Amino acid sequence: MRYPFLDLKESNKPYMDEMSAAAARVIRSGRYIGGEENDTFEKYLANMVGTKYAVGVSNGLDALRLIMRAYVALGIMYPGDEVIVPGNTYIASILAISDAGLVPVPVDADISTMNIDPSLIEAAVTARTRAVMTVHLYGRVSWDERMAEIARRYNLKVIEDCAQSIGARASVIGLNGGVYAGSLGDAGAFSFYPTKNIGAVGDAGAVTTDDEQLATTVRALANYGSDRRYHNIYCGYNCRLDPIQAAMLMVKLPHTSDENADRFARALAYSRTIRHPQVITPLLSAQVTDNVWHQYVIRVTDGRRDEMMERLAQRGVGTDIHYAVPPHKQPCYESLRHVSLPVTELLASEVLSLPIGAGTSVKDAAEIGEIINSIK
Repeated sequence: MRYPFLDLKESNKPYMDEMSAAAARVIRSGRYIGGEENDTFEKYLANMVGTKYAVGVSNGLDALRLIMRAYVALGIMYPGDEVIVPGNTYIASILAISDAGLVPVPVDADISTMNIDPSLIEAAVTARTRAVMTVHLYGRVSWDERMAEIARRYNLKVIEDCAQSIGARASVIGLNGGVYAGSLGDAGAFSFYPTKNIGAVGDAGAVTTDDEQLATTVRALANYGSDRRYHNIYCGYNCRLDPIQAAMLMVKLPHTSDENADRFARALAYSRTIRHPQVITPLLSAQVTDNVWHQYVIRVTDGRRDEMMERLAQRGVGTDIHYAVPPHKQPCYESLRHVSLPVTELLASEVLSLPIGAGTSVKDAAEIGEIINSIK
């Protein structure tokens, strides 16, 4: 394929020597759980995001699960309490809520941003609402004055799903003065799955927060619920970050701004080139840093998405769909089938992700744009 959707070998190519040396260092150390590699990673991430604490964990879903479970363990939330969440998201966002015995309340998307529609949040608040989970989908920050005001007025926790948004910067200051994704609300959950802008060589994740008690509880829950050896204060999990992944991430994290700038350049090339009557390109914001372009997602209207995908494949262009079936339509969430989310369902039928990773050059993006334009 001339334009592969993603090439992880190409993504890691600039870092190969450093990553190999880091892996060898961990192997030689004899410390394969926790230790200095994790400490260094956590301090760097917290400083980069702008929070007091970061806790490395096993993956992005576990980061979300641990946050929700920690709030339950601390008596801030109770089983049956409600958490408002975007309907247009990957299922992990909602799995984390229900896993803690909490009730997900999906809210429809804004058609222009594809993130949660802030104007619909307040109507979803009930006496049982305890939190809002905002998802910075595809790398676009989902945060504004209305969300902050609603959170303060109703005393709601704000949990950020930052799985796709490392390095994204909001134009509106967060609840505690932060500006980067992961510092805007009360807690942030990051994924370092290999396909992310900054990816590990396996599963990895992290929780960021300014709340010392939450950070301590998350750390304990991730380590079998123990605060010290053989002393288990919670019924916890085994969700620790492997130090070899921490070492891999420390090679790549300092390059986050450069990686994101490269993605923006490709996104700009797409947006300047694509002029197809059935294709809607994603919104370009005035503030460049509020979208780190984890995905470049077009909408193909008039029922032509699958045809467009096939025609592009015939021309050597790899694509993907994020996401073809929204969570409230999944078999495991039969309880949410009654929810009306027309925009979310429309997006699921139209979205198509174009190549934007390291294996795609700006020239490639412009060429793919012209291929799209040529499809009649």
